[in-house]
Amino acid sequence: VQLVESGGGLVQPGGSLRLSCTASGFTFSRYVMFWYRQAPGKEREPVADITGAGISTVYADSMKGRFTISRDNAKNTVYLQMNSLKPEDTAVYYCRTVDYWGQGTQVTVSS
Repeated sequence: VQLVESGGGLVQPGGSLRLSCTASGFTFSRYVMFWYRQAPGKEREPVADITGAGISTVYADSMKGRFTISRDNAKNTVYLQMNSLKPEDTAVYYCRTVDYWGQGTQVTVSS
């Protein structure tokens, strides 16, 4: 199983980024996919998740209305669209399925 995140970077407050996580080594469409994040000095926390068919999504309260999780099962990829970014969104963002994690992608929100 391999999960590879991409799309992170430096963005100004109020800006947007779209993260991608491309999966391999398992039947992607059968599994819930998760996004987590870990800010410096803090514990890793859940951001959002999406069911295998993409029908149901769940968001952490602080991300509701700003972040959107989606997936393209034909591309084995899950996305996280992040809008209205704040400095407190600065973190390493990880995707996860079952017991497997990606390596993470850094998102920095700063002017």
